[in-house]
Amino acid sequence: MCQAHAYFMETQRLGFRRWSMDDLPLAMALWADPEVTRLFGGPFSDEAARERLAREIDSMHTHKFQYWPVFLLVDQDFAGCCGLRPYKPTERIYELGFHFRPLYWGKGLATEAAQAVISHAVDTLGAKGLFAGHHPENSASRHVLKKLGFEYTHDERYEPTSEMHPSYLRKASA
Repeated sequence: MCQAHAYFMETQRLGFRRWSMDDLPLAMALWADPEVTRLFGGPFSDEAARERLAREIDSMHTHKFQYWPVFLLVDQDFAGCCGLRPYKPTERIYELGFHFRPLYWGKGLATEAAQAVISHAVDTLGAKGLFAGHHPENSASRHVLKKLGFEYTHDERYEPTSEMHPSYLRKASA
């Protein structure tokens, strides 16, 4: 459970905060879930989920962003994560990504969360553009990216799946 005052960013339905190692049970509920991770290299072991959490925490220290944990404002339930990774940092192009628990699929939360992260990337971090990709079978992610103004640019090999993933760019002014 998370207190509302711990959120650094909010949308109409969601609150964002930063990961800590105390969040290991949340990280495992997300990244050790085979349904959540099946299209981006999972399922992950408990140890792999722990390592991913540590990488997110390190990213916050190093880059000032991560895939932030996202909670419902109405009851503070953990819904998933949405945030940024370095993509072409010297050009100020960051990668947008999101992972939500199956209970929250199909409710518009990924779009809502991503819109907030895009605004944060542009307004706070000075992003010039955003990159995103998805597994070829993930039509829901493709739909979200198109809705957010991302344009398909190419297929790119995604190391965790060893597959070519459709890849998109969105200019900061889009």
